[in-house]
Amino acid sequence: MRVGLMIYGDPETMTGGFLYDRQLVAYLREQGNAVEIISLPWRNYGRHLADNLSPRLWRRLRAARLDVLIQDEMTHPSVWLMNRWLKRRVDYPIVTLVHLLRSSESRAAWRKRFYQAVERQYFKTVDGAIFNSHTTREAAEQLTGREVPGVVAYPASDHLRYEPSLSRVAERARRLDPLRVIFVGNVLPGKGLDTLIEALRRLPPDSWRLMAVGSLTMDRAFARRIREQIARAQLADSVALVGAVSNEEIGGYLDSNHLLVVPSRYEALGIVYLEAMACGLPVIATAAGGAHEIVRHGEVGFLTPPGDADTLAGYLRRIQQEPEQLLEMSLAAYHHSRAHPTWQQSFLPVRDYLQSLTRNRSRSWSVQTVERG
Repeated sequence: MRVGLMIYGDPETMTGGFLYDRQLVAYLREQGNAVEIISLPWRNYGRHLADNLSPRLWRRLRAARLDVLIQDEMTHPSVWLMNRWLKRRVDYPIVTLVHLLRSSESRAAWRKRFYQAVERQYFKTVDGAIFNSHTTREAAEQLTGREVPGVVAYPASDHLRYEPSLSRVAERARRLDPLRVIFVGNVLPGKGLDTLIEALRRLPPDSWRLMAVGSLTMDRAFARRIREQIARAQLADSVALVGAVSNEEIGGYLDSNHLLVVPSRYEALGIVYLEAMACGLPVIATAAGGAHEIVRHGEVGFLTPPGDADTLAGYLRRIQQEPEQLLEMSLAAYHHSRAHPTWQQSFLPVRDYLQSLTRNRSRSWSVQTVERG
């Protein structure tokens, strides 16, 4: 099977979405499939819309020798019109890979309506979809007002090179002075680092330490505001901004802390929550989006409303005051992660689904050829 994968930018970019894409490519190639990466440059939304009129992109997609084209849903502004013309002239199906709908994120009302209109039209141009969670699928079906054919394939965490023993998890959880909190995510407004710092500010300053791991250059203005927030609260000795690290290093950083907190405005699922639980860390995740599908509230962590520093501070205080709960949640997170599907288990139905689409398309074109003859 010859597969194309359309993305924006560099597939090595350190985000959960790109990690998912890389794992899918690796899996398909391991199964003997040829995968071609079709990368479009990152630009603003208006210039992405203009890609629909690009002769160069049109020629490339028209000439591609593929059995199926997967478009990361993030690229939909560039092809929401072009796909209509393309489908009349190519014999491969188009499948969208949906990590997060643009219209699911917090936006100004007029902008959200515009994004919804474009995204809704885009879904009319694809033959099927791969979703990273049931919540993402439900959001797409609510947007389109119809059932969207496709398959749900959860992300996994078995890409981590670090796997602590159960005894190591228990030993770490018993050493609680101070509470060591880790945030893993690029420092962007939607990830909620500002809310986490505000929540921690309400706890005794010597009772906790925060390590923030993630790019400080994707939104330099917001990163500057985070540094100013830390300085105003006089928390420089308690907060470490590490910056971006490789996937190979994530496990070690997680293992040196007690608890992962990423109180995003919205998460379609959250690979980082799975990574933390694989290392035996309880998580405090956002209640907005699909994190509830993998984070059992009160068992392996807590779900907190986005932007609610009071509730978040309450959960942190509870863990500090009930150290036995940290131990119980750490062990529960460790066991829960091992019952979660691996990347290979998640992607097996994806491959089967793609193959079924190519078989159906081949039969359809054979019938058309006979009729035309």
